[in-house]
Amino acid sequence: MTLPLAAPALEGFLLGASLIIAIGAQNAFVLRQGLARRHVFAVAAFCTLSDAVLIIAGVAGLGTLVQQSPLVLTVVTLAGAAFLFTYGAMALRRALHPGGLSARGAAESRLGPALATIAALTFLNPHVYLDTVVLLGSLSARHVGMERVAFAAGAASASAVWFFSLGFGARLAAPLFARPSAWRVLDGLIALVMAAIATSLLWQVLGPLLS
Repeated sequence: MTLPLAAPALEGFLLGASLIIAIGAQNAFVLRQGLARRHVFAVAAFCTLSDAVLIIAGVAGLGTLVQQSPLVLTVVTLAGAAFLFTYGAMALRRALHPGGLSARGAAESRLGPALATIAALTFLNPHVYLDTVVLLGSLSARHVGMERVAFAAGAASASAVWFFSLGFGARLAAPLFARPSAWRVLDGLIALVMAAIATSLLWQVLGPLLS
């Protein structure tokens, strides 16, 4: 990947990772399947492909729509910055009051029920649409051409790295993620990443006005 494409790809990866790494039912299910070593690849692949489809839909649809209007792009950029600052504050709050990711419960032994469960946990969660289609789709509008493709690829690859690492590394990850101190560090890093990206968005809009 050339240097001009590496920057948007890294931005997409960091933003995607910041949004997906959180205590929740979907991650708990992937962790539980990993601990039981049942259908780990299928479950992780389903989560990865689901995120990729939603990200592509946002980038190709909403991203293109926003790109057509400079005023809308400015408004969306400012709204995205505010949204990321809010998410960062929420991550910081979780870091100050950490919890643990529990993998309690029986893993699904059959492939069909396992995929049906992870599908429900994925698509019936309204936050997944807000994170992937709306937020990532809108922010991708700041890039054009292959840069936007690189941004989407970076965000989608973050999902792949997270879900496959969580599933296949479950036996090593479970004790770590059960410790609140691990989530304190992770959420602290997420807060920093979101604050940094939000600041860069603000600078893109306000920088030319202040110079």
